Amino acid sequence: MTRSRLAALSGLAILFLALAALAALARPAGRPQGLAVVVYKSPTCGCCAKWVDYMKAQGYQVTVHDMDDVDPIKDQQHVPGDLRSCHTALVGGYVIEGHVPADLIQKLIKEKSTLAGLAVPGMVAGSPGMDGGAKEAYDVVSFDKSGKTGVYAKR
Repeated sequence: MTRSRLAALSGLAILFLALAALAALARPAGRPQGLAVVVYKSPTCGCCAKWVDYMKAQGYQVTVHDMDDVDPIKDQQHVPGDLRSCHTALVGGYVIEGHVPADLIQKLIKEKSTLAGLAVPGMVAGSPGMDGGAKEAYDVVSFDKSGKTGVYAKR
């Protein structure tokens, strides 16, 4: 191999490493690059579609299943009746019910919690996907497989 070819290959390797470093810096810390989310929602629900867009913007890989009746999924995933909302998502082995913020989903996954999932009951103004209007304070509620609930975070 000639010196000029070796120098060119070295230069390309340095360029590749620099580009990889820049890409890592451009990605916000804690973002779940490529983590799969499966969402079950009504085909006509606009706020659910906004939550899906929000999750994609946060770096999740989202697959959507539009269904006329999402209750069978909620039943199958043992979502407590008083925590049910407009859509149900599955991510990282957890159930996410309603407009749960992405940072709390990431926290739940990172903690490797024994919880079954998180929920934002109802359709709270100011939660992800429920933009516009006056923002309301709300609780993000945790639930376990037996249905026991607790406040996971306040927003």
